[in-house]
Amino acid sequence: MTPALRLTDLSKTFDLGKRLIGPPRARVRALQPLTLEVPSGETLGIVGESGCGKSTLARMLVGLLEPSTGRIEIEGAPLDRADPAAFGRRIQYVFQDPISSLNPRKTIRQIMEAPLRHLHGMTRAARAARIAEIFAAVNLRDAFLDRYPHEFSGGQAQRIGIARALAAEARILILDEPVSALDVSVQAQVLNLLADLKTQFGLTYLFISHDLAVVEAVSDRVAVLYFGSVVELGPAERIFARPRHPYTRLLADSAPVVGRRLAAPEGRETELPDPLNPPTGCAFRARCPRASALCATVPALRPDGDGTEVACHHPLDPEQG
Repeated sequence: MTPALRLTDLSKTFDLGKRLIGPPRARVRALQPLTLEVPSGETLGIVGESGCGKSTLARMLVGLLEPSTGRIEIEGAPLDRADPAAFGRRIQYVFQDPISSLNPRKTIRQIMEAPLRHLHGMTRAARAARIAEIFAAVNLRDAFLDRYPHEFSGGQAQRIGIARALAAEARILILDEPVSALDVSVQAQVLNLLADLKTQFGLTYLFISHDLAVVEAVSDRVAVLYFGSVVELGPAERIFARPRHPYTRLLADSAPVVGRRLAAPEGRETELPDPLNPPTGCAFRARCPRASALCATVPALRPDGDGTEVACHHPLDPEQG
């Protein structure tokens, strides 16, 4: 079966200090070459510290950034040869800040009509019917359509953002920290809504978040990114309970848990490497208590049993992780 999303050697490099003549002063590799498949109907969680490449990956997937190398395929169709409107009908982005992602000068009706008019060329009657269907699916009243974004709470605005993505009839949603700006009580409502919509419309999600508990609860698999590379990929129910990569354990141990005191992370360094002066070999070795001379070479992401892939020369014992 053709996967919903296939990435092949996808990478992104940014040029810094561009000059009119000659090469840029520096280049930063934000995402190392990544090969990945996401089956239809799956929720893939993507976690990692700020600066690890999560948002860069998300923006490439929806066409907001052009990849430096590699290939993106949506349901077998390559992005680089796709008509922008056709591609927009397959994949959509749900932003972290729901209110700022909505045009403050337009009513909700105008915001909702934009993808229907530009991506599908619908008539006014067809647009009205589609908007009514989507608003009912996200539990919003039709009376909201003639209001402006500033008139809504964060939870309502995020529902509108989700509705806008669904209006285009996209099959894949990129959810970039979709509940991090919401109150805890509202987060649960939005997460439950996303679960219902996934079943109702047969959606595939890429769920990006810093909140490991949320990612574990909503994901089928989890990809752990560090310094632009996937260092561990596996089933959500075990990747934090029995991590194989030392960085995954660091993330799990650092996450706040009610009733547990925070402890200083184990290791020699606590910061990400300098992207302008990247380390050789394993990027995590300066922070890793298990590092050895072998870690001066880059470990490949390879199967490690139990449906897990890990990029580590000295993976943790799954019974002790």
